[in-house]
Amino acid sequence: MSLILGGGISGLSAAFYVLKNAPKPNTSITLLESGKRLGGWVRSLQTPEGLIFEQGPRTIRPRGKPGANTLKLIEDLGLEDHVIPIQSNHATAQNRLIYVNNKLHKLPSSVWGLFKTLTPFSKPLIYAVIHDLRTKSVPKSDESLYDFTSRRFGQEIADYAISSMICGICAGDAKKISVNFLMSYLFEVEQKYGSVIKGIMKDRTKKPDVIEQSDLYRRAKLEKWSVWSVQGGLEGVVNALDEKLKDKVDIKMNTAATNLEFHDKGVKVTLNNNEQMEANHVISSLPAPKLGTLLHKQHPKLGNLLNTIEHVNVAVVNLAYENVPLKENAFGFLVPPKENLPILGVIFDSCCFPQNDWTILTVMMGGAWFDKYFTGKSKEEILDIACKYVHEILHMPRKPCGYIERVYPTVYIGTQE
Repeated sequence: MSLILGGGISGLSAAFYVLKNAPKPNTSITLLESGKRLGGWVRSLQTPEGLIFEQGPRTIRPRGKPGANTLKLIEDLGLEDHVIPIQSNHATAQNRLIYVNNKLHKLPSSVWGLFKTLTPFSKPLIYAVIHDLRTKSVPKSDESLYDFTSRRFGQEIADYAISSMICGICAGDAKKISVNFLMSYLFEVEQKYGSVIKGIMKDRTKKPDVIEQSDLYRRAKLEKWSVWSVQGGLEGVVNALDEKLKDKVDIKMNTAATNLEFHDKGVKVTLNNNEQMEANHVISSLPAPKLGTLLHKQHPKLGNLLNTIEHVNVAVVNLAYENVPLKENAFGFLVPPKENLPILGVIFDSCCFPQNDWTILTVMMGGAWFDKYFTGKSKEEILDIACKYVHEILHMPRKPCGYIERVYPTVYIGTQE
């Protein structure tokens, strides 16, 4: 029996691939989900007005092996006719903003933008490229993403571009996140070729990796998709996986493992109802500290190591405004940590996927700085902070027509080992 821990998108996908690649048609698969719903961070809520609020991820990139594999999964699930793509020439793909010195600034979206001085940068970004080409590499095993960027491209790129981007990707602090964890490719080419730019250019001449190309992936390349989603929100992928698995995988809701004990013939699993089960294979999609707790009794050193992986809290607030259009047509904006604001950024959801006459925004707050700004704050206070900054920065009404707020307590960020 194959056992999968966790019913988020990773656990459900793992169950799908185990089922798809199983050597025998009657392979036994069990999935344990500790909560009352599947999907984990992927959650699309529909309001009484019919609006879609994404409380987790809302778009997926189609590039590289991960992008190709995901589009193949979408095809296998029969969702290809439900995909909503955003092409690379769309305003939300072209316009990415950062908020610095009380103003919104557009980041360059083309090579030509490198030759212009765009605030908040003090000189054209081509100088950052030249800095990388001229700077010798230093043999290292790892370093923070912030230090790596500062060394290769200069401090302004680290402060305004990379630090903001990391806030948007994982709500983390670029000064603490390992470059090997989040952007290992850039670190590897720098160490190998002496320069990030040189390494990228040389790698372009190599024969590309073989990627299983589905019809949907070929369409994405042909139409130059930037990102994509599905009708009704990304939770539609979760629902499709659930539908595909429900008759072939034993999905146990409100059930969690409390201990894993490995032996010669497999794994003995203790559950939260004190029952025990045997598994030949265990696949974990749990956060590292939760897995560490399950392993601690038999493997205390490994358990302790997993428990040291840092986590942060993120407050997510969805806001809706009727008949109040945004002045900016963009994907959204991010806030560099050096601005010392409680918000990480705001996504302009309705610019990406219009919802009639409604403006839908998602405010992300806290992250690596959650304790500094939000310890002890009530949901009402968190909502008020989100509305305050949306009003001040985007000039939207102080009170939205609708809202949903939620705090995500376990968004894990990278470590160096």
